[in-house]
Amino acid sequence: LKKRGTVRVTASGLLCDWTGRRSKARPPFALLVGLIMKRLGSVQRKMPCVFVTEVKEEPSSKREHQPFKVLATETISHKALDADIYSAIPTEKVDGTCCYVTTYKDQPYLWARLDRKPNKQAEKRFKNFLHSKENPKEFFWNVEEDFKPAPECWIPAKETEQINGNPVPDENGHIPGWVPVEKNNKQYCWHSSVVNYEFEIALVLKHHPDDSGLLEISAVPLSDLLEQTLELIGTNINGNPYGLGSKKHPLHLLIPHGAFQIRNLPSLKHNDLVSWFEGCKEGKIEGIVWHCSDGCLIKVHRHHLGLCWPIPDTYINSRPVIINMNLNKCDSAFDIKCLFNHFLKVDNQKFVRLKDIIFDV
Repeated sequence: LKKRGTVRVTASGLLCDWTGRRSKARPPFALLVGLIMKRLGSVQRKMPCVFVTEVKEEPSSKREHQPFKVLATETISHKALDADIYSAIPTEKVDGTCCYVTTYKDQPYLWARLDRKPNKQAEKRFKNFLHSKENPKEFFWNVEEDFKPAPECWIPAKETEQINGNPVPDENGHIPGWVPVEKNNKQYCWHSSVVNYEFEIALVLKHHPDDSGLLEISAVPLSDLLEQTLELIGTNINGNPYGLGSKKHPLHLLIPHGAFQIRNLPSLKHNDLVSWFEGCKEGKIEGIVWHCSDGCLIKVHRHHLGLCWPIPDTYINSRPVIINMNLNKCDSAFDIKCLFNHFLKVDNQKFVRLKDIIFDV
């Protein structure tokens, strides 16, 4: 801050003073990341594609048994333009499962994504309605009767529209929501492996605060992650596209959404993005998520551009990483088989690549 006004960060990472003039001085990387992260939105619903999409009657490379592909045209969508996509912050789209941190039982808790889906009868009515080329928003849902029951602790996602106190299904006929990750729930055992509620901490992968070229795995207070969404990645998530851990010693981590900003993205043109994904190491990612100033999130997936995913060597798993647990007070307090204990054994060690972390017992 300056006495005469506020310093702001541009999408390119340069400082501007209150007049809008760019400063020659570059702030510390940690300060830049901190300022930028405060502006980034959380993932509470499905994100639209940056381009207008079209359906092609060809087998999908993304989903088995899907007889069609959804491909991007060269036209930027109205949603993207309305959200001022050209001044948005581009970040890496991470391939995992979405999580959320909010309060449960009077303490910060990790929540897993659980969308409420219609029962068979309602789903059949909805599909027939869609096949008649009708607008899905005009379909009438009876939420109390048309949907499978949800767990008692289920909550709807924040941005879910509500009418008369009932959540309204999205255009796919789902109601996005969350359930708390309990310690002994086998259904969410990989989620629970990255949190410890006794010490209220989570295993998080992010940039090292002082070195933009280095990743860091650390135990982060859950209170620091409140109201954020994150991506859980690892051995048993989505086919393990990042090649982490092994069947004998699975490895899972949380990545805050927006954690990996893309710094040298080309112009927002279909062909330029294809060339970027195919031609440089930074492009070896699942996709891009643009965080817009109004909180809107816009994406593009490699599959939208006709490109393959997963790929053999990704940008994340090829980067150097250091372990900084900072848990001196609880060194002997963890179960011998838990991830926190494994990481404590390699605390302060640096690995040439993220995928090189292998736990031997």
